[in-house]
Amino acid sequence: MDDPRSPGWGFYGWRIVAVVFLVDFIAVGFYFYSYGVFFKAIAADLGSGTRFGVALGLSISNLVGAGVAPFVGRAVDRVPVKRIMIAGAVCVSLGFALMSQISSFWQYYLVLGTLLGIGGALMGGIATSKLVANWFVARRGTAFGIATIGISLAGLVMPSAATWLIAEVGWRGAFAVYGVCTFVIVIPLVGRFVVDRPESMGLLPDGEAPQPARADGGAVPETMWHTRDILRSRNFWILTVAFGLVLFSLSAVLVHLVPHADDLGIPRYRAAWVLSIAAGAGILGKIAFGWLFDRFDPRIAVWISFGSQLAGLLAIMNARTYPSLASGVVLFGFGMGGVIPLHASITSATFGRISFGKVSGLLRPFQVPIIAPGAPLAGWIYDATGSYTSAFHLFAVAYVAAALVAAGLRVPRTSRR
Repeated sequence: MDDPRSPGWGFYGWRIVAVVFLVDFIAVGFYFYSYGVFFKAIAADLGSGTRFGVALGLSISNLVGAGVAPFVGRAVDRVPVKRIMIAGAVCVSLGFALMSQISSFWQYYLVLGTLLGIGGALMGGIATSKLVANWFVARRGTAFGIATIGISLAGLVMPSAATWLIAEVGWRGAFAVYGVCTFVIVIPLVGRFVVDRPESMGLLPDGEAPQPARADGGAVPETMWHTRDILRSRNFWILTVAFGLVLFSLSAVLVHLVPHADDLGIPRYRAAWVLSIAAGAGILGKIAFGWLFDRFDPRIAVWISFGSQLAGLLAIMNARTYPSLASGVVLFGFGMGGVIPLHASITSATFGRISFGKVSGLLRPFQVPIIAPGAPLAGWIYDATGSYTSAFHLFAVAYVAAALVAAGLRVPRTSRR
């Protein structure tokens, strides 16, 4: 067995990456990537045919997650991340169990706005990103890219798995299965393997050997950023607006992609596959954009990511057959793969490991008001016009605006070494 204290692939940080991979697979795959598959079943069973009502639940969950994000961000900088993730896994497990029992929309909104909204914020996202940021500096882009492949793999697997589960045991039974899997997989995995920082094992980030102290003081140590200084930072607001606009569009497209494919007359099982195609392309995107971040100006990676999504969206909008739709989804998914690792890598490189949780927690409340309207707005536009065309045009404009805003990013080169 490789020595976990050695550099290279034997470094214990790669085990942390593996844990994050699996936790993100469950946290995102059981919820976000399954959402579009549950869409019509929930709307029909709870007595509403409108897509706005179901899509609103995702926005409620996001708003709650944004509300608790600053507290979660501060907590992961001060409290063992293991405890926070386990608490989140318990909440998510209970949330899925209750989702299997709901009989009305108010109960649906209540569960999404409490256990799933809060539990998701505790279990994944900020907490898992904090772990990767703690363990990697020089290779943070690559590490984030590999860790977040779990999200894309979830998108590759879970739409089809959710479709099969709903057909076999109904949407309520599928949520019950999700609850059990979260409890029996995430809690033991996190409890056994998560270590907050390499320094706890006598290591340095990336597996580097400790360096002797220099007479001139050596490198400048990281410091905790004050909230007022974070809010005065140009990069903070660029991250907020640029990635907020992209996620506004991205989340809505993913939620409505299966219903859109269904509207084109594509059979349900093939419609579910479009999410898997997007996620599969996202795996390649995560590797590619992580590599680009570690070697070039981060803005180059950001522009390629945003541009690929825009090109894919335009192709999706004009598609009339399954092959043409799939081609657009591949482009969209490839660019989409870069969003999460680039967002986390830029945050970590700009503000440092010590303040990563605090900054991530502050970003969320400012981004969610931008992101949250996306899915319900697309649903409202569809209900009003019978088509997603106007919504897709709006999202295309948002991608262009995001690319222009991202031009102002300034990531310190020394923080990337």
